[in-house]
Amino acid sequence: MTSQPDGNPTSPEHQEMPLIEHLLELRNRLLKMVLAVVICFAAIYPFANDLYLWLSEPIRSLLPIGQTMIATDVTSPFFAPLKLALVLAVFAAIPIILYQLWSFVAPGLYAHEKRLAFPLLFTSVLLFYAGAAFAYYVVFPLVFGFFTAIGPEGIVELPDISSYLNFVLKMFFAFGVAFEIPIATVLLILTGATTPADLAAKRPYVVVGCFIIGMLLTPPDIISQTLLAVPMWILFEVGIIFGRLAKREVAETDEPAGE
Repeated sequence: MTSQPDGNPTSPEHQEMPLIEHLLELRNRLLKMVLAVVICFAAIYPFANDLYLWLSEPIRSLLPIGQTMIATDVTSPFFAPLKLALVLAVFAAIPIILYQLWSFVAPGLYAHEKRLAFPLLFTSVLLFYAGAAFAYYVVFPLVFGFFTAIGPEGIVELPDISSYLNFVLKMFFAFGVAFEIPIATVLLILTGATTPADLAAKRPYVVVGCFIIGMLLTPPDIISQTLLAVPMWILFEVGIIFGRLAKREVAETDEPAGE
């Protein structure tokens, strides 16, 4: 990547790298990301069955006494925990993956961009984990309680382990991405695509959009839709606040250069 002039332009780290060196560096970064996932998977897989029991606790605790989850596919008892271990390995390796991406793009950033980019990356990881935790500890008990309570009389509920896993992973991803709204808002403001005032003026449309997204990404019940839409709106407001602060910091950083 072509480095920006935030230091001595004649120093080696500020020289333009040939394309082949960029590709080699990118390959090395990707290999490190894959290695991190493999190591995390090797550490997690021995506990895959226990982790699946923990993951399924929100619905198993609501099933009537004597009822449990089932496997409708012959291979499900093997592949469901395996898939869970692989997804958790990627989740666990996210900090390392983002660090490798940061190390690859950082040489091409200005000094004030570096000061903002790293906190944004770090915060995005925390927000994604926070979204997944919010789904597990807040949303799942309410959603599964709703589903198990509205079933017709005489119907025995026997959730399939693969279907349940696919459902909760979709919910984890939906809430994890939704919790990234402050980061997206700050980036839109910093890139000049919009301003905090414009975003604040569009607040009514954003609220409606949050409920539409909640309707599309969650099961068809008002509880889970609201539990996704309301945090999205709150995080949007938080993004506007931090967007103002970040824009002010960039302006203060650039001011001496313009004098």
